[in-house]
Amino acid sequence: MATPPTAPGGGSPTYSVASNGAAISVAGAAIRVASNGTAMRAATEAERLTARLDRLPMTRSLWVMAVLLTFGGFFDGYAIGLIGALGPGLFKAQIFTATTVSFFGMTGFASFVAALFAGFFVATLLVSYVADHFGRRAIFAYSLLWFGIANFIMGMMDTANGVNLWRFISALGVGLELVTVDAYLSELIPKKSRGAAFGYLQAMSAIAFLVSYFLSWQLIPTSIWGYDGWRWVTWLGSIAAVVIWWVRLGLPESPRWLAQQGRIAEAEAVMADIEAKVARDYGAPLPEPDRVHPQDPRKGAVWEIFSPRYRPRTIMLMLFNFFQTVGFYGFVAWTPTLLIAKGIHITQSLKYGTIINIAAVIFPLLIMSFADKLERKWHACLSCFSIAVLGIWFANVDQSWALIALGACLAMAAQWLSYSLHNYQAELYPTRIRARGVGFVYSWSRLSGILTPFFIAFFLREYGPTGVFAFVAVCMAIVILSVATLGPRTNRLEVEAIAH
Repeated sequence: MATPPTAPGGGSPTYSVASNGAAISVAGAAIRVASNGTAMRAATEAERLTARLDRLPMTRSLWVMAVLLTFGGFFDGYAIGLIGALGPGLFKAQIFTATTVSFFGMTGFASFVAALFAGFFVATLLVSYVADHFGRRAIFAYSLLWFGIANFIMGMMDTANGVNLWRFISALGVGLELVTVDAYLSELIPKKSRGAAFGYLQAMSAIAFLVSYFLSWQLIPTSIWGYDGWRWVTWLGSIAAVVIWWVRLGLPESPRWLAQQGRIAEAEAVMADIEAKVARDYGAPLPEPDRVHPQDPRKGAVWEIFSPRYRPRTIMLMLFNFFQTVGFYGFVAWTPTLLIAKGIHITQSLKYGTIINIAAVIFPLLIMSFADKLERKWHACLSCFSIAVLGIWFANVDQSWALIALGACLAMAAQWLSYSLHNYQAELYPTRIRARGVGFVYSWSRLSGILTPFFIAFFLREYGPTGVFAFVAVCMAIVILSVATLGPRTNRLEVEAIAH
């Protein structure tokens, strides 16, 4: 009798016994019985295709596709950057106040921050299944257009409620965009270059922060054609989003997703086109595919992330996402407000914020040089430790040069943390549930983002910047503990190998 092979995904497959040399079927894959009676499983078309993709050298054509995808990170960064960048302008226009008397006051700046993350939360938790059911391209083809239009309308509002409503609606578009980009980038980029590609994604986000702060620094003190400067900062981002939406329409569907869906002919067509472009760039025969890793051909369900195989990493990512938000947005989104609390003038706070964010742009580009040399989980732990230490130090200095220097270091550590989160979580689930898995765990970051601004405002009002960063340090310690103890190893491994 033939020895039954293990089904992809680890279950016990239904199989039939055949004479030596005959083909049988196991979990949707063809196998062949060897002369010694052992059933030898043959690779599926989907498995062979993903092996072909992982062996590709990272040439110009792949980088062009990656860069176009990472514009999703740019507009996510721009939307988040507007939290800190627009704050002084919204205070000047008397639409919001820096703090509120009640904890959940809707006229305070915290409600503006919460509106963004409420939209992110709904997008990541309730809508991300669309990317697994209908494809990655179905999302990023329209999400930026949604964001651009809604963000433009937000810039026309005159009341706190109006601004918050359209902030929420615009966040639905860009929130879903980033989940899809994370999934697609991890599927498109070969295993040896995934870290560098996610480093570039983070750089795009950091550039967006810098752009939003620079525009605010230049425009918020002014009024153009009778419109406040903060409105122009919003409108310029909307125009850029529509332009990039048009440019990206030529990007193909993810070949891994097509193959996993059984649409082999379409996947083969996309893969052949990618291989042809890479071969032209490479100028030599492409390397032979690496060892094929088994894939589960079943359609996935989001509840699979709580199966025994994935439960520890899901719990780890829920904790990671929820508490890292405090470290990242506790400083990045509140930089001008924290500087104002330390006695810095509004215009000076925007100038300092711009200078600080120059460092935030440089560091993700440096990450690209060592991203794949250090295990992913230690990227996360080291960045959290840096934020905790630097934040407490920042809260206890008053000199301008020290605020800028420590602020720059904090901005770099925050970008390091964000890079490690997006790269790590996109690798931990199989293709069939990647967008939904990432969407679910990332929604905990968005939920935390709704609550965090109210806590930051509370600690800032009651205990000043020192209280804010003490709160941040505790949250960073929770992230370090959960990732160090529950996080699996992923560095330079195929996404299929990580998933199984």
